[in-house]
Amino acid sequence: MFRNQYDNDVTVWSPQGRIHQIEYAEEAVKQGSATVGLKSNTHAVLVALKRAPSELSAHQKKILPLDTHLGISIAGLTADARLLSKYMRTECLNSRFAYDTPLPVSRLVSMVGNKLQIPTQRYGRRPFGVGLLVAGYDEQGSHIYQTCPSANYFDCKAMAIGARSQSARTYLERRLTEFPNCTPEELIKHGLRALRDTLPNDVQLTTKNCSVGLVGKNTPFTIYDDEHIEQYLKLIEGEERSPGAGADDEPTRMEDDAAGGAEGAAPVVATVETGSTD
Repeated sequence: MFRNQYDNDVTVWSPQGRIHQIEYAEEAVKQGSATVGLKSNTHAVLVALKRAPSELSAHQKKILPLDTHLGISIAGLTADARLLSKYMRTECLNSRFAYDTPLPVSRLVSMVGNKLQIPTQRYGRRPFGVGLLVAGYDEQGSHIYQTCPSANYFDCKAMAIGARSQSARTYLERRLTEFPNCTPEELIKHGLRALRDTLPNDVQLTTKNCSVGLVGKNTPFTIYDDEHIEQYLKLIEGEERSPGAGADDEPTRMEDDAAGGAEGAAPVVATVETGSTD
C-alpha cells in the first residue's frame, strides 16, 4: 500500500504520472460501509449500511439531511463528511436567505467539487477521504450525484459506493430500465436489495444496521431509521440474493513505483473508482 518517496505529499507526482495521496483517499472510500443511490422520474432514494464501532455503541449515521429538498449519504471518513455537510448546509441557507429559493442540486455539487479540489493541489493538505452520494429534487427533476476525493463528480441514474459495492452496482445495472417509472416504495425495495447484495452471506439487513432517505416531488427529504424502516425490510424478507452477492471487490492495482522511475517505462494505470460502473 505504501510508496517510497512518491507518497509523502499530495503535490508529488510519481514517474508514472500518478498522485498516490489521492489514490489512498479513494481507498478510504472503498473501505467505508456501502451506500446506494437511485432515482425515478419523480423521486430519489438513498440507502446506507450503518456500522457500530463496538457492541456497546450506537450505529453511526450514514445519511445526513442538508435541506428540505436534498440530503447525502457517505462512505469513508465520517469526520470529513461532517465538515463537507456543514459547508453544504451553509450554502443552502445562503441561497434561501439571499434569493428565497432552494439551491439547485447541480450548483451545490459543483461548489462541493471546487472545495474538494483545493486540498488535492496545495502543499500541506490532504484530500478529503470520503465519497458522497447526493440525492435531491428541484425544478430540473430528481437527481443522484456522486462525488470523489479526486474532486470528480458525476450525475448518475443509480450508483453504489463503499465496501463490496460492485455487487450492488451489478444489481443496479441489470434493472436500470425499471427505475424511471418506479413508485417511491418500489425504489426503496430496489435500494435495499442492492444494499443487501453487499453483505456477507451470514449477515442480514436489520432495523439497526441500515437507513433510508427519500426525497421527491411534493416530498421533503425524510430519513427512515430503526422501527420506521421495518415496513420496507418486510417487503424483501425471504427473497434470494443475486448470484455472486457479498463477494469482495477486485483490489485496486497499487504497484510500487521504481525508486528511480525508469524512463520510457510503460505507465501503470490504477483501476480506481471514478464513478462509471465497471
